[in-house]
Amino acid sequence: MTILVTGGAGFIGSNFLHHLTSITEDRVVVIDKLSYASNKKYIPAGPQFHLEECDLFDEDQVRYIFSRFKPKTVFHFAAESHVDNSIKDCKPFVESNIVGTINLLNASLATEVERFQHISTDEVFGSIPEGSFTEDTKYDPRNPYSASKAASDHFVNAFHNTYGLPVMITNCSNNYGPRQYREKLIPKIITNLLQDKKIPVYGDGQQIRDWLYVQDHCEALIDVWRYGKVGEKYNIGGECEITNLDLVKRILSIMNKDESMIEYVKDRPGHDRRYSTDISKIKTEIGWSPRYNLDIGLEKTVSWYTKNNDYN
Repeated sequence: MTILVTGGAGFIGSNFLHHLTSITEDRVVVIDKLSYASNKKYIPAGPQFHLEECDLFDEDQVRYIFSRFKPKTVFHFAAESHVDNSIKDCKPFVESNIVGTINLLNASLATEVERFQHISTDEVFGSIPEGSFTEDTKYDPRNPYSASKAASDHFVNAFHNTYGLPVMITNCSNNYGPRQYREKLIPKIITNLLQDKKIPVYGDGQQIRDWLYVQDHCEALIDVWRYGKVGEKYNIGGECEITNLDLVKRILSIMNKDESMIEYVKDRPGHDRRYSTDISKIKTEIGWSPRYNLDIGLEKTVSWYTKNNDYN
Protein backbone atom coordinates (compact mmCIF):
# COMPACT_ATOMS: atom_id res chain seq x y z
CA MET A 1 0.00 0.00 0.00
CA THR A 2 1.09 3.58 -0.64
CA ILE A 3 0.51 6.29 1.94
CA LEU A 4 0.66 9.91 0.79
CA VAL A 5 1.62 12.59 3.31
CA THR A 6 1.40 16.29 2.48
CA GLY A 7 3.64 18.72 4.32
CA GLY A 8 6.02 15.96 5.34
CA ALA A 9 9.03 18.30 5.43
CA GLY A 10 7.32 20.60 7.90
CA PHE A 11 6.91 20.46 11.65
CA ILE A 12 4.06 18.06 12.43
CA GLY A 13 4.36 16.20 9.13
CA SER A 14 8.03 15.33 9.61
CA ASN A 15 7.43 14.12 13.15
CA PHE A 16 4.60 12.00 11.78
CA LEU A 17 6.92 10.47 9.16
CA HIS A 18 9.41 9.50 11.87
CA HIS A 19 6.57 7.91 13.80
CA LEU A 20 5.46 5.99 10.69
CA THR A 21 8.87 4.30 10.49
CA SER A 22 8.07 2.48 13.73
CA ILE A 23 4.63 1.20 12.72
CA THR A 24 4.63 0.39 8.99
CA GLU A 25 6.89 -0.58 6.11
CA ASP A 26 4.45 0.72 3.50
CA ARG A 27 5.76 3.09 0.85
CA VAL A 28 5.28 6.74 1.80
CA VAL A 29 5.08 9.46 -0.83
CA VAL A 30 5.69 12.93 0.60
CA ILE A 31 4.36 16.06 -1.08
CA ASP A 32 5.93 19.31 0.08
CA LYS A 33 6.62 22.60 -1.69
CA LEU A 34 9.67 23.10 0.58
CA SER A 35 8.73 26.59 1.69
CA TYR A 36 10.67 28.63 4.26
CA ALA A 37 9.25 26.58 7.15
CA SER A 38 10.10 23.19 5.61
CA ASN A 39 13.33 21.27 5.29
CA LYS A 40 13.78 18.07 3.34
CA LYS A 41 16.46 16.88 5.76
CA TYR A 42 13.62 16.32 8.25
CA ILE A 43 12.24 13.50 6.07
CA PRO A 44 13.57 10.12 7.24
CA ALA A 45 16.23 8.61 4.99
CA GLY A 46 15.73 5.34 3.21
CA PRO A 47 13.82 3.73 0.34
CA GLN A 48 10.50 3.79 2.24
CA PHE A 49 10.13 7.53 1.62
CA HIS A 50 9.85 9.35 -1.68
CA LEU A 51 9.68 13.15 -1.89
CA GLU A 52 7.76 14.99 -4.59
CA GLU A 53 8.39 18.74 -4.48
CA CYS A 54 4.99 20.17 -5.31
CA ASP A 55 2.83 23.19 -4.54
CA LEU A 56 -0.69 21.92 -3.83
CA PHE A 57 -2.00 24.98 -5.66
CA ASP A 58 -0.72 23.35 -8.87
CA GLU A 59 -3.69 21.16 -9.75
CA ASP A 60 -2.05 19.45 -12.72
CA GLN A 61 1.00 18.37 -10.73
CA VAL A 62 -1.15 17.11 -7.86
CA ARG A 63 -3.23 15.01 -10.26
CA TYR A 64 -0.06 13.64 -11.88
CA ILE A 65 1.41 12.55 -8.55
CA PHE A 66 -1.81 10.80 -7.55
CA SER A 67 -2.15 9.05 -10.91
CA ARG A 68 1.49 7.92 -10.75
CA PHE A 69 1.57 6.58 -7.18
CA LYS A 70 -2.13 5.75 -6.60
CA PRO A 71 -2.11 6.21 -2.82
CA LYS A 72 -4.73 4.42 -0.74
CA THR A 73 -4.39 6.70 2.31
CA VAL A 74 -3.79 10.45 2.46
CA PHE A 75 -2.66 12.35 5.56
CA HIS A 76 -3.08 16.04 4.78
CA PHE A 77 -0.83 18.21 6.98
CA ALA A 78 0.33 20.84 4.49
CA ALA A 79 -0.85 24.34 5.34
CA GLU A 80 0.21 27.91 5.73
CA SER A 81 -0.19 28.27 9.48
CA HIS A 82 1.34 31.43 10.92
CA VAL A 83 -1.41 33.82 12.04
CA ASP A 84 0.75 36.94 11.83
CA ASN A 85 1.60 36.16 8.20
CA SER A 86 -2.08 35.63 7.37
CA ILE A 87 -2.91 39.06 8.78
CA LYS A 88 -0.27 40.67 6.56
CA ASP A 89 -1.32 38.77 3.41
CA CYS A 90 -4.07 36.18 3.32
CA LYS A 91 -3.66 35.18 -0.35
CA PRO A 92 -1.08 32.39 0.25
CA PHE A 93 -3.43 30.94 2.87
CA VAL A 94 -6.31 30.85 0.40
CA GLU A 95 -4.11 29.21 -2.23
CA SER A 96 -2.54 26.57 0.02
CA ASN A 97 -5.18 25.84 2.64
CA ILE A 98 -8.34 26.12 0.56
CA VAL A 99 -7.50 25.61 -3.13
CA GLY A 100 -4.70 23.18 -2.30
CA THR A 101 -7.08 21.06 -0.23
CA ILE A 102 -9.68 21.07 -3.01
CA ASN A 103 -7.03 19.90 -5.48
CA LEU A 104 -6.15 17.03 -3.15
CA LEU A 105 -9.80 16.09 -2.71
CA ASN A 106 -10.41 16.00 -6.46
CA ALA A 107 -7.29 13.90 -7.04
CA SER A 108 -8.34 11.55 -4.22
CA LEU A 109 -11.72 11.03 -5.85
CA ALA A 110 -10.14 10.37 -9.24
CA THR A 111 -7.79 7.68 -7.86
CA GLU A 112 -10.31 6.15 -5.42
CA VAL A 113 -8.42 6.91 -2.22
CA GLU A 114 -9.69 4.71 0.60
CA ARG A 115 -9.05 7.16 3.45
CA PHE A 116 -8.50 10.92 3.43
CA GLN A 117 -7.40 12.14 6.85
CA HIS A 118 -7.50 15.93 7.16
CA ILE A 119 -5.42 17.47 9.94
CA SER A 120 -6.95 20.74 11.09
CA THR A 121 -6.88 23.04 14.11
CA ASP A 122 -9.02 24.02 17.08
CA GLU A 123 -8.60 27.65 15.97
CA VAL A 124 -11.54 27.16 13.59
CA PHE A 125 -13.78 27.40 16.66
CA GLY A 126 -12.57 30.88 17.62
CA SER A 127 -12.16 31.93 21.25
CA ILE A 128 -14.02 30.42 24.20
CA PRO A 129 -14.25 32.25 27.56
CA GLU A 130 -15.30 29.15 29.51
CA GLY A 131 -15.91 25.48 28.83
CA SER A 132 -14.18 23.63 25.99
CA PHE A 133 -14.54 23.07 22.26
CA THR A 134 -16.33 19.86 21.31
CA GLU A 135 -16.64 18.35 17.85
CA ASP A 136 -20.08 20.00 17.63
CA THR A 137 -18.92 23.52 18.53
CA LYS A 138 -19.97 26.10 15.95
CA TYR A 139 -17.15 27.39 13.76
CA ASP A 140 -16.17 31.00 14.47
CA PRO A 141 -12.74 31.71 12.90
CA ARG A 142 -11.36 35.10 13.88
CA ASN A 143 -8.31 35.59 11.65
CA PRO A 144 -7.47 34.80 8.01
CA TYR A 145 -5.48 31.68 8.93
CA SER A 146 -8.28 30.07 10.93
CA ALA A 147 -10.82 31.16 8.32
CA SER A 148 -8.84 29.33 5.63
CA LYS A 149 -8.62 26.19 7.77
CA ALA A 150 -12.35 26.36 8.52
CA ALA A 151 -13.05 26.57 4.79
CA SER A 152 -10.84 23.54 4.14
CA ASP A 153 -12.72 21.57 6.81
CA HIS A 154 -16.03 22.43 5.15
CA PHE A 155 -14.76 21.31 1.74
CA VAL A 156 -13.55 18.00 3.18
CA ASN A 157 -16.99 17.43 4.71
CA ALA A 158 -18.67 18.47 1.47
CA PHE A 159 -16.67 15.93 -0.55
CA HIS A 160 -17.75 13.23 1.88
CA ASN A 161 -21.41 14.22 1.81
CA THR A 162 -21.59 14.92 -1.94
CA TYR A 163 -19.27 12.35 -3.47
CA GLY A 164 -18.85 9.76 -0.74
CA LEU A 165 -15.10 10.34 -0.30
CA PRO A 166 -14.08 8.46 2.88
CA VAL A 167 -12.75 11.26 5.08
CA MET A 168 -11.99 11.99 8.72
CA ILE A 169 -11.12 15.36 10.24
CA THR A 170 -9.02 15.97 13.34
CA ASN A 171 -8.87 19.36 15.06
CA CYS A 172 -5.82 19.70 17.26
CA SER A 173 -4.73 22.18 19.89
CA ASN A 174 -1.39 24.05 19.77
CA ASN A 175 1.47 21.67 18.94
CA TYR A 176 5.05 21.96 20.14
CA GLY A 177 8.17 19.84 19.92
CA PRO A 178 11.16 19.18 17.61
CA ARG A 179 11.52 20.71 14.13
CA GLN A 180 9.01 23.53 14.58
CA TYR A 181 9.99 26.69 12.72
CA ARG A 182 11.28 29.44 14.98
CA GLU A 183 8.46 31.91 14.13
CA LYS A 184 6.08 29.99 16.44
CA LEU A 185 5.88 30.81 20.14
CA ILE A 186 7.77 28.00 21.88
CA PRO A 187 10.71 27.72 19.43
CA LYS A 188 10.90 31.52 19.36
CA ILE A 189 11.19 31.59 23.15
CA ILE A 190 13.86 28.90 23.19
CA THR A 191 15.96 30.17 20.29
CA ASN A 192 15.80 33.76 21.53
CA LEU A 193 17.05 32.67 24.93
CA LEU A 194 19.83 30.62 23.36
CA GLN A 195 20.94 33.86 21.69
CA ASP A 196 20.35 36.03 24.80
CA LYS A 197 17.57 37.92 23.05
CA LYS A 198 14.38 39.27 24.64
CA ILE A 199 11.17 37.26 24.40
CA PRO A 200 8.26 39.23 22.87
CA VAL A 201 4.97 38.68 24.72
CA TYR A 202 1.78 39.97 23.07
CA GLY A 203 -0.40 42.27 25.20
CA ASP A 204 -0.70 41.17 28.81
CA GLY A 205 0.31 37.57 28.07
CA GLN A 206 -2.89 36.17 29.56
CA GLN A 207 -4.00 34.38 26.39
CA ILE A 208 -4.64 30.73 27.25
CA ARG A 209 -3.71 27.83 25.01
CA ASP A 210 -3.93 24.03 25.32
CA TRP A 211 -0.51 22.61 24.42
CA LEU A 212 -0.10 19.24 22.71
CA TYR A 213 3.30 17.55 22.42
CA VAL A 214 3.78 16.61 18.78
CA GLN A 215 4.54 12.93 19.47
CA ASP A 216 1.20 12.62 21.25
CA HIS A 217 -0.46 14.16 18.20
CA CYS A 218 1.23 11.69 15.85
CA GLU A 219 0.14 8.73 17.94
CA ALA A 220 -3.42 10.06 18.06
CA LEU A 221 -3.53 10.37 14.28
CA ILE A 222 -2.52 6.74 13.84
CA ASP A 223 -5.18 5.65 16.33
CA VAL A 224 -7.81 7.66 14.44
CA TRP A 225 -6.63 6.08 11.18
CA ARG A 226 -6.93 2.60 12.63
CA TYR A 227 -10.05 2.91 14.75
CA GLY A 228 -11.89 6.09 13.73
CA LYS A 229 -15.18 6.19 11.82
CA VAL A 230 -15.38 7.57 8.30
CA GLY A 231 -17.18 10.90 8.17
CA GLU A 232 -16.43 11.70 11.82
CA LYS A 233 -14.45 14.50 13.47
CA TYR A 234 -12.12 14.05 16.45
CA ASN A 235 -10.59 16.71 18.67
CA ILE A 236 -6.99 16.11 19.76
CA GLY A 237 -5.65 18.10 22.71
CA GLY A 238 -2.91 17.90 25.29
CA GLU A 239 -4.98 18.80 28.37
CA CYS A 240 -2.23 21.32 29.20
CA GLU A 241 -3.89 24.73 29.43
CA ILE A 242 -1.63 27.61 30.43
CA THR A 243 -1.33 31.35 29.79
CA ASN A 244 1.31 32.50 27.35
CA LEU A 245 3.03 34.44 30.12
CA ASP A 246 3.18 31.43 32.44
CA LEU A 247 4.48 29.33 29.56
CA VAL A 248 7.28 31.82 28.99
CA LYS A 249 8.13 31.77 32.70
CA ARG A 250 8.23 27.97 32.73
CA ILE A 251 10.69 27.89 29.83
CA LEU A 252 12.76 30.63 31.49
CA SER A 253 13.03 28.39 34.54
CA ILE A 254 14.05 25.35 32.48
CA MET A 255 16.75 27.39 30.74
CA ASN A 256 17.93 29.11 33.94
CA LYS A 257 16.98 32.61 32.78
CA ASP A 258 15.15 35.34 34.70
CA GLU A 259 12.07 37.40 33.87
CA SER A 260 14.14 40.38 32.71
CA MET A 261 14.20 38.58 29.34
CA ILE A 262 10.46 39.26 28.86
CA GLU A 263 9.49 42.15 26.58
CA TYR A 264 5.80 43.08 26.31
CA VAL A 265 4.74 44.14 22.81
CA LYS A 266 1.52 45.43 21.24
CA ASP A 267 -1.14 42.74 20.91
CA ARG A 268 -1.91 41.50 17.42
CA PRO A 269 -5.32 42.11 15.76
CA GLY A 270 -7.99 39.46 16.34
CA HIS A 271 -5.94 37.67 18.99
CA ASP A 272 -8.08 34.89 20.46
CA ARG A 273 -8.14 34.98 24.24
CA ARG A 274 -8.60 31.33 25.12
CA TYR A 275 -8.63 27.91 23.46
CA SER A 276 -9.73 24.80 25.32
CA THR A 277 -10.20 21.42 23.65
CA ASP A 278 -12.53 18.70 24.90
CA ILE A 279 -11.05 15.31 23.96
CA SER A 280 -13.75 13.14 25.51
CA LYS A 281 -14.77 11.67 22.15
CA ILE A 282 -11.34 10.40 21.12
CA LYS A 283 -10.78 9.05 24.62
CA THR A 284 -14.09 7.19 24.71
CA GLU A 285 -14.41 5.98 21.13
CA ILE A 286 -10.77 5.33 20.26
CA GLY A 287 -8.99 4.99 23.59
CA TRP A 288 -6.34 7.64 23.01
CA SER A 289 -5.11 10.14 25.60
CA PRO A 290 -1.91 12.21 25.76
CA ARG A 291 1.16 10.59 27.33
CA TYR A 292 3.30 13.70 27.81
CA ASN A 293 2.57 16.39 30.38
CA LEU A 294 3.80 19.93 29.75
CA ASP A 295 6.87 19.70 31.99
CA ILE A 296 8.18 16.57 30.25
CA GLY A 297 7.31 17.88 26.79
CA LEU A 298 9.02 21.21 27.37
CA GLU A 299 12.15 19.56 28.76
CA LYS A 300 12.38 17.37 25.66
CA THR A 301 11.72 20.32 23.37
CA VAL A 302 14.31 22.59 25.00
CA SER A 303 16.83 19.76 24.80
CA TRP A 304 16.21 19.27 21.06
CA TYR A 305 16.58 22.96 20.18
CA THR A 306 19.67 23.29 22.35
CA LYS A 307 21.30 20.44 20.43
CA ASN A 308 20.02 21.69 17.06
CA ASN A 309 20.35 25.45 17.37
CA ASP A 310 21.29 25.80 13.70
CA TYR A 311 18.38 23.70 12.45
CA ASN A 312 16.89 26.46 10.25
